[in-house]
Amino acid sequence: MAGPSGAMLRKILSVSGFTLLSRLSGFLRDTVLAATLGVSGLMDAFSVALRLPNHFRAIFGEGAFNQAYIPAYSRIREQSGEAAAAQFSNRVFSLNLLVQLVLAGLAIPFMPELVRLLAPGFAGDPARFDLAVTLTRITFPYLLFVTLVTLLSANLNAVDRFAAAAAAPILLNVCLIGALFVAFLFPSAAHAAAWGVAVAGLLEWLLLWIAARQAGVSAALTRPRLDGEVKGFFKAFGPAVIGSAGVQIALFADTIIASLLPAGAYSALYYAERLYQLPLGVIAIGVGTVLLPTMSRAIANGNEAKAEAAQNRAIALTLVAAAPFAAAFLAIPELIVAALFERGRFDDAATQAAGAVLFAYAIGLPAIVLIRAQVSSFQARGDTTTPMLVSLAAIAANVGLKLLLWRSHGAPGLAFATAVGAWINLGALYGLALKRGWTNPDRALPLLIVIVGVAAGLAALVARLLAEPLYGLLIGFPVEPRLIALAILSLVAAGIYGVVALGGLRSAGLWRLLR
Repeated sequence: MAGPSGAMLRKILSVSGFTLLSRLSGFLRDTVLAATLGVSGLMDAFSVALRLPNHFRAIFGEGAFNQAYIPAYSRIREQSGEAAAAQFSNRVFSLNLLVQLVLAGLAIPFMPELVRLLAPGFAGDPARFDLAVTLTRITFPYLLFVTLVTLLSANLNAVDRFAAAAAAPILLNVCLIGALFVAFLFPSAAHAAAWGVAVAGLLEWLLLWIAARQAGVSAALTRPRLDGEVKGFFKAFGPAVIGSAGVQIALFADTIIASLLPAGAYSALYYAERLYQLPLGVIAIGVGTVLLPTMSRAIANGNEAKAEAAQNRAIALTLVAAAPFAAAFLAIPELIVAALFERGRFDDAATQAAGAVLFAYAIGLPAIVLIRAQVSSFQARGDTTTPMLVSLAAIAANVGLKLLLWRSHGAPGLAFATAVGAWINLGALYGLALKRGWTNPDRALPLLIVIVGVAAGLAALVARLLAEPLYGLLIGFPVEPRLIALAILSLVAAGIYGVVALGGLRSAGLWRLLR
């Protein structure tokens, strides 16, 4: 029988596997978007239409909700039984639905004001502004469905059912691709993409409702009642909302400032962000999704040692898995962007713009993927206030740096400020957790970092040196020479990284951290 280490790894691989499929289908989606809309005013308008419901979802949905809900639901289920947990879930579900209906009822008629707030630079271009308003009205119902999905996902995660929630985002990509293939039925491809988003929200909810019903953790409408458990949830939810809002303030700042830059800057941010979101989704979210309920249950049962061991294992796995991505984004960002997106209306100038943004994002990638594991030190103990305060401080530095850099460095300056903010956030969380005795890093972690860093650095150096001559050899190849060059470089670099990193960890006796 596999021990807890193997069980945890299987859960992480389950989440990460479906998330990887989601990201790969997302790349296909973005390739179709790039070929259809390119870096253009249409793409800028659709990006705003997609980002606005995502901002609200991130504030009131996934981030804040999971931070407050999963530890409470896990504790109630462990200590009071399934019936009490179901009652708690039903009451929170009913209140959540009511809030989302009110929010949608207010947002849709006032959409011009919301778009003007989010993208003030569009006001000088009436056609682009009107299109953004129209598209955002189409996509906004996606928020309602996905916030309901969030609660059902949290219930499933609390009972170690991770697959359906991890697979649900694939439906968004499938719907978008399908909508773009029938774009001729709509006023524009941007309209088709927006309707694809709306349909995806409904399908994601149906998938999670079926999965939760089969697992016996579905939620039903009930008369909302603010009992002690629900009040405790909202007491934790309030600071979590503010903390999540802090992150969204930085993204709002990106959106607002990018709208003031020349047309295409917003699109460059979008495509680069999609690439750096791959390790964030596959690794950080996969680890964080499994780690939070694992630590919550261990702490609820008084087993601090188990919680600390789970966190150390999660950090080690995150570092080993994320290092190659950071190295690749720093070494060959333009080749990655060109191989994946440069076709149709996405030209060389767009590649250079998005590549520069990707390089800047990569500076903060190690911090970004580790934040989820470090935040769990606080969330698993019901403390959502400290991560909120740390997040707000990091965001203040982030936004301040954006305001200093946007005129001189454009979109890459915005991405670099995001990277700096991530490092500030991670450093403060780690320092506070260490001071409180809520994290106990394994003594071998520094050596693991050195070995992984050396392995990733060597792989990146080889990829950088070989990229140009390899593409020169393949430039006359009739089918996707850049993509073939990237595939070959990826195999070579992965081999180097695997041999050096895994060999070094085995030689140093650190393999135990990954088992």
